[in-house]
Amino acid sequence: MKKAILFILTFAILAALGASAEGVALKTVSCFAGEDAAAIAYADLLRDYEQQTGCVIEDASATSDEGWKARVLSDFAVGNEPDVLFFFACSADSAPILRKMVPISEINGEYPELNLLESDALREADGVVYAIPARPYYEGLFVNVDLFEQYDLPLPDTWAHLEEAVRGFAAVGVTPIAVSFSDIPHYLAECCLLACATPEEYAARPASLDEVPQSWHEGMALIRRLYELGAFPADALNTSETVTSQLFRDGRAAMQFDGSWFANTLPAERMDHVRVLPVPRYAGEGGAVIGGVSMGFYLTRRAWDDPARRDAAVGLLAWLTSPENLARLSSEQTSGALRESAEALLRDAGALLDPVQDAMNKDAREAWLLNCVPAVADGGMTPEACWEKVMGLMPFEE
Repeated sequence: MKKAILFILTFAILAALGASAEGVALKTVSCFAGEDAAAIAYADLLRDYEQQTGCVIEDASATSDEGWKARVLSDFAVGNEPDVLFFFACSADSAPILRKMVPISEINGEYPELNLLESDALREADGVVYAIPARPYYEGLFVNVDLFEQYDLPLPDTWAHLEEAVRGFAAVGVTPIAVSFSDIPHYLAECCLLACATPEEYAARPASLDEVPQSWHEGMALIRRLYELGAFPADALNTSETVTSQLFRDGRAAMQFDGSWFANTLPAERMDHVRVLPVPRYAGEGGAVIGGVSMGFYLTRRAWDDPARRDAAVGLLAWLTSPENLARLSSEQTSGALRESAEALLRDAGALLDPVQDAMNKDAREAWLLNCVPAVADGGMTPEACWEKVMGLMPFEE
C-alpha cells in the first residue's frame, strides 16, 4: 500500500508539471551490483519506474572498486555521464565532477513539491549539496565467531588478542585475516592507521611529509608486523579480493577488515556466527570508528539541461531517494548477532571518522593503497618511504 501511494504521489506531481516520461531513455550508474545485497532491490526499483512511467532505463551499475571509480570519472571527462548517478560525495572522487551536477537546492527550486533532502552531511567544500545521502556505513573487524570457539581463541577485542588469534590460526592452517593486496587492501590499511592514531591524528590531512603523524608510520609498520606473523593468505600479494573474501564467507578465514557493505554479502545462515568489532587499539587509549555517509544520488546537468528528459530524470531521482526506497537500498541487510554487533559498534563509537583515502586525490590514493601497502607488507618498502612517496603527490591539496 505504501509503495502504491508513493508511486501515485510522485507521478501525480510530475504529471501536474506537465511531465511526459513515456519512451524517455535514461542512463544510470551505481555500485548496486555483484555480491551487493541491494543489487536486486535496485534493479527492481528501476524496473518499477519503467513500468509506471514508460521510461527506458539503461543501467551500467558495477561493483565499486578503483576500476569502477576510474570509469565513472572517465565518462564524465568525455561527456558520457549518466542522467542519475550513485557515487561518492565530499571526497577527492566527487570534486572533479561537481560542475556537471545539479545542486539539490536548484532542483527543489523548480520542483518544490518533491522537497528533496538537502543534507549537511554531504555539503561539499563549496558549501553546496549536490547529492541525496544513502547508505550510512561503518568499517570494522569482522570475525567468524565459531572458528574462535572451535580453536579456543579469544575474540580480537584488544590488539594482544588479535595477535594471539593470528598465531593460533596460522598454527592450525586457518587463514587468520582475509585480504588481497593486489586490488583492495584499503580497509586493512585504514584500520591499521586507526589502531595507532588518536581520532585527531587519524583525521589529520597533512600538507607535507613533516606533518605526517608518527602514528601513520606506526600503522603502516603494523601491516608488515602482521605479514611477518603469517596473518594473511599465502598468495595475498597476487590474488583478488573476490577470492579472499570468499575464504571468510566459507569459514576458511577467521577475520576480515571491511565495511558494512561486506556484511550484506554474507549468507543469511552465517549472520548468527559472525560479528563485527571495533578496530582494536595497538597503542594508547580511547577509540573511534571509521564511518558516516559517503555516497549519494546525483542528478547530472546532462539530464537537467535536456527538456525532453528533465522531468523523467527528476522523477527517477525522487523515486530512488524516497524514505521507503532508501531503506530498501540500506547497507543494513543483516540479522542476528551480526546486526546486533554492528548496532553496538556504532552506538559505542567515540567518534565517526571519514576514511583517509576519501580525502586523497586519485594518484596519491592509488600510490598508497596499490603500490605502497603491498610493498610495505612484503618488506620491499619502509613506512617512511611509503609516506614520502604519497606526500610527494600532494594528496590533500585542494
